[in-house]
Amino acid sequence: MKIKVAFICVHNSCRSQMAEALGKLYCGDIFESYSAGTEVSPKINQDAVKIIKELYNIDMNKTQKSKLLNDIPKVDIVIKMGCNVVCPYLPAKHTEDWGLEDPTGKSYKEFIKTAKLIQEKVLDLKKRVLSNDI
Repeated sequence: MKIKVAFICVHNSCRSQMAEALGKLYCGDIFESYSAGTEVSPKINQDAVKIIKELYNIDMNKTQKSKLLNDIPKVDIVIKMGCNVVCPYLPAKHTEDWGLEDPTGKSYKEFIKTAKLIQEKVLDLKKRVLSNDI
């Protein structure tokens, strides 16, 4: 059975959604990726949707939606995106905070930078899971 990873932040509309999409793309063979928050947004951040579509050819509007913590199954690993306020709490065997800045309201370049950073961190997480470091 595959382990389950949750990418969480408060609104579940931007960074955690990008992480879920990239987790599914790069790590679907190793773990199941979910994203969630303590609040839901009516729709995923459209700048994030545009960047993920452009860079990775994934349409998050079709494959994902904003979810609450209790909308996802019990997970093994929790990745906090970096909340600057109180991050949501979810029980798990392993928890870490990626401390990513929210690009919402910032430039196109910032969104690309955030997506690439998430890609890097997702691939590193995959490596650590495979080598049993987590």
